[in-house]
Amino acid sequence: MLRFETHSPAQTEEVAAVLASTLRAGQVLLLSGGLGAGKTAFVRGLVRGLGGEENEVSSPTFALMNQYEGRLTVRHFDLYRLSGPEEVCDLGFDEFFRAGDGVCAVEWHSVAGADFWRGMDILHVRLSGEGEERAITVEGEHEPVDVGRLVQLGVGVHRTA
Repeated sequence: MLRFETHSPAQTEEVAAVLASTLRAGQVLLLSGGLGAGKTAFVRGLVRGLGGEENEVSSPTFALMNQYEGRLTVRHFDLYRLSGPEEVCDLGFDEFFRAGDGVCAVEWHSVAGADFWRGMDILHVRLSGEGEERAITVEGEHEPVDVGRLVQLGVGVHRTA
């Protein structure tokens, strides 16, 4: 597991941009954190890191999904308003998660239930903190990140077993 400590939204975005450089098609990032935790800022960094237009990134709370083009297509989902895995499938979102042609960043993934995500290439990204201070943990089967670049930017980085 990797743990990052950031001190501004810009640093939160930079963690995501560096992580984006290691992503490959088919990965699904399950984003956890309360309202205002920085999930959309994190996605903004992902989009920038993949060569997309970061200024276009907005929360998909009412749209349910936003899509951004770059080296890999980023599909940003917010499942908060959905009732459960059946509705996720009825809307066809499961096809995007399994397509393997881009990366998906999913807010409020718990709506779909833990079993829904089995068999997918998952990275769990947890954001917490208050004010501009954030703790970001990244955990999954593949966690390669350019830690040196982040340390130069003043981001605290910890690797745990």
